Amino acid sequence: MTRVPDKTKRANPKLQAWILARKRHHLSDAQVQMARELGMNPAKLGKLDNHKQEPWKLPLPQFIEELYFKRFGRTAPGAVMSIEEQARRKREQEKVRRAAGQQGATETA
Repeated sequence: MTRVPDKTKRANPKLQAWILARKRHHLSDAQVQMARELGMNPAKLGKLDNHKQEPWKLPLPQFIEELYFKRFGRTAPGAVMSIEEQARRKREQEKVRRAAGQQGATETA
């Protein structure tokens, strides 16, 4: 019996929230990564977003970039990865870790 991989598998809920926030607020992958490094909550980005009703506020992408520069002293992260790429790498690392654990278990048995 062969197992068919699930192509429609979604990222974990925390990453899925960032994917939705990226689409809703028109953020780039770099801006999402900056917001995550700043510890922002994706569910509360709407409060920070300027809906053109509050002219004193910066638009959300520029606000994130400004906060990132203030905290880290650089304009962008060193290596920018999309949320999907981060999720894929994490899954690969878990597979490698599991394989190493199983190999270690079979050697000691």
